[in-house]
Amino acid sequence: MKKLLIVCWASVMSCTSTPSQKTSDMQTQPQILASESQGGTGKVEFSIIKNEQEFQKALKGNSVVVISDGSEPAAQAPKFPKDQKVVLYNLGTFRAGDHRVTEIKKISVKENVLQVEVPYVERGGMEIQVISNPYVIFTVPSNYNFNAIEIKSSK
Repeated sequence: MKKLLIVCWASVMSCTSTPSQKTSDMQTQPQILASESQGGTGKVEFSIIKNEQEFQKALKGNSVVVISDGSEPAAQAPKFPKDQKVVLYNLGTFRAGDHRVTEIKKISVKENVLQVEVPYVERGGMEIQVISNPYVIFTVPSNYNFNAIEIKSSK
C-alpha cells in the first residue's frame, strides 16, 4: 500500500512541477519598418534604436523602401513604436543579388541570441556584380534581451 501511495504521489508531483515556457523560448511576429539593399555598413552588426530622433536619423540617411501592412500609405515613413524595441540590423556586404529582407516568418530568443527566420529566396543565374550593403529595421517585443542576432532562412 505504501508503494502505491508513493507512486501516486510521485506521478502527481511530476505533473505539477513541469516548468512553464521560459522567456528564452518566446516567439512572436515582428514588424518590418524599413528594408533596403543599400545604405547599411560593410560588416554584420546591429543596434537598438532608442527613440524617435535616432529612428528618423536611421531612415533619413538612406533611401528607404517601407514595407507596410496596408494600414498606412507606403510613401509615409512609419512611426516609432513606443511599446517595442526597434532593431537596426546591417546584413554586411554582398557581391550580387538583392538581399533585402521583405518578410520575417518568426523570431525567438534562445541563450541571449535573437533568432530571426526569413523565407528562403532562390538566387541564381547571371547576375550583375554589384556590391550592396543591405539593412533592415524591425521590431521585437520590449522584454526580449539579446546580445547577438542570427538570421536563418527556411522554405
